[in-house]
Amino acid sequence: MRILFVHQNFPGQFLHLAPALAARGHEVLALTAEGNDRPSPVRVVKYRRPDPVGGDRRAGRMYAEACARGYRAARAARQLRAEGYVPDVIFGHSGWGETLFLKEVWPEARLIVYAELMYRTEGLDTGFDPEFGGDSLEARVSTVARSAHLVQAMVQADAALSPTEFQAATFPPELRAKITVCHDGVDVRRLVPDPGARVTVDGRTFRAGDEVITFVNRSLEPYRGYHIFMRALPEVLAARPEAHVLIIGAEGQSYGAPPPEGSWKQRFWDEVKDRLDPARVHFLGRVPYADYIRVLQVGRVHAYLTYPFVLSWSLIEAMSLGALVVGSDTGPVREVITEGETGRLVDFFDVSGWSRALIAALADPAGQAPLRAAARARAADYALDRCLPRLVALAEGGQIAEL
Repeated sequence: MRILFVHQNFPGQFLHLAPALAARGHEVLALTAEGNDRPSPVRVVKYRRPDPVGGDRRAGRMYAEACARGYRAARAARQLRAEGYVPDVIFGHSGWGETLFLKEVWPEARLIVYAELMYRTEGLDTGFDPEFGGDSLEARVSTVARSAHLVQAMVQADAALSPTEFQAATFPPELRAKITVCHDGVDVRRLVPDPGARVTVDGRTFRAGDEVITFVNRSLEPYRGYHIFMRALPEVLAARPEAHVLIIGAEGQSYGAPPPEGSWKQRFWDEVKDRLDPARVHFLGRVPYADYIRVLQVGRVHAYLTYPFVLSWSLIEAMSLGALVVGSDTGPVREVITEGETGRLVDFFDVSGWSRALIAALADPAGQAPLRAAARARAADYALDRCLPRLVALAEGGQIAEL
């Protein structure tokens, strides 16, 4: 079969699936945006990025941007068709509009979209955190407008995929019926606890078992609870004078709005830095994947917070590495962590509760061993060798077995 992947940041969620299909003898090609220089496991064709779209975002600017990107992708597809390329299956991420017009070029192709999340004005990120914008009419209008291209992509699709039940449930019932739930898969064979792990930061070497708190975000921003975590640290470090904090994440934003000035990282660091020892809080920025693994392996407790939003791969990876996770008591996290069984859950906004939970975890590492073991067993449900065969079956058009 000819199978085309479409993703502006390819390989993205298709990191494992694309090469697996190629290994099965399929002709696999990826269509991605110019400027995407990420290493690719398969051949890549690039489309031109659209010109910036002006106008009011609340009045449909995001839809206009999605259409512009979709048109660029369709033009690149038309060129491929002129050269004789016709895919049997198109597997594309619906989030940026790239799949919107591909059926106009290849009506005979089976279109599967990666349905990551449907924006809603109730029960998700909009209005969740009153500290940043609240539940204004403007925010609600913007949310509805951001959903338009996602609805269109789902209507056109022959099938869809979501990585978690929580994310699939954000879609209305008439669209949810198209969705198969299957995670992208985590390499639990590679991501294992290592009692010999160590990492050197700021001239100090930390070893597995040391009193270390870990925190990981793609970007240090409110959507992933950076502000709550930082506000909890002064009490934690005062109670545990030997504890250190290792923070992985970029200075910027990935999901939410930018701060009024400066960066979210600096804003919330400035808020707490006079109440703790700065030498015990280590900002690592973004790190190579192997270093990221070692950081999680040395941690005694891992903090993970998120708005009701897309679940981070890092949560399941941390669990696979045997981390004791203290997570936010929000929908996407509750799907993976059961309080007192596979980790600890704390109300997202309860700063004192976060401090107490982290202190307790640091104080009793032996007592947390059953939770660590149970967390790793839970991560096995998302194992690559469990998920990948189901994804291959979906791409190949066969019947995908339910777990």
